[in-house]
Amino acid sequence: MDNNEIIKMNKINKYFDDFHVLKNIDFSVKQGEIVVICGPSGSGKSTLIRCINGLEEIDEGEIIVDDLHIHNNKKNLKEIRSEVGMVFQHFNLFPHLTILENITIAPTLVKSISKKDAHEIAMELLKKVKLEDKANAYPADLSGGQKQRVAIARSLAMKPKVILFDEPTSALDPETIGDVLSVMKDLAKENFTLVCVTHEMGFAKEVGDRIVFMDHGVIVEENNPSEFFKNPKSQRAKKFLNEILIH
Repeated sequence: MDNNEIIKMNKINKYFDDFHVLKNIDFSVKQGEIVVICGPSGSGKSTLIRCINGLEEIDEGEIIVDDLHIHNNKKNLKEIRSEVGMVFQHFNLFPHLTILENITIAPTLVKSISKKDAHEIAMELLKKVKLEDKANAYPADLSGGQKQRVAIARSLAMKPKVILFDEPTSALDPETIGDVLSVMKDLAKENFTLVCVTHEMGFAKEVGDRIVFMDHGVIVEENNPSEFFKNPKSQRAKKFLNEILIH
């Protein structure tokens, strides 16, 4: 494993019953790199990143995150989950807890941070995502975009080495997408390692270090954003870009 690689996936195969969702995937991410994974629906993008923190189990291959092998190793998997943040499409906030409690619950339970310190960290993070005035509100009081910014703050509270984003803007109203992307752009400037599954091609072009294009469970091509958007190598990527950029 390259010393600079924080994620390494070797020959990953994943099935849902008879459906071969990931086919012999080789994929790696360097420390501080921002990788955007794109492709049509059903291409395996979300499954790929869910395998990185063990939300989906692989059938074949190996996954190494921060030098820890996580396949079939529950001890390492627990450790990795405290180091790898995940921001979901549908927020996954606890509806019965305040925004502040949603952010402080994992650091106090998993990392044994004192409630006082967790509270201070949470307030700093709420300020970072421009929601400090919502600390005592409940998720039901927030818009979709605000909930997603809380979900990002909650992920950051664990001081993760990597943050995975699974289509973080796809469930949002168009007018709130910009606020979430703005927070993600700020994280990109702070040398976080980000792996983002998204259809937001403007974000990919502006922020990504590398674009990975998937289709039918395989990585079809990968390149830097400039080359990928100007000169995609595969016909499949050309077709995808023509469709998504026209709309």
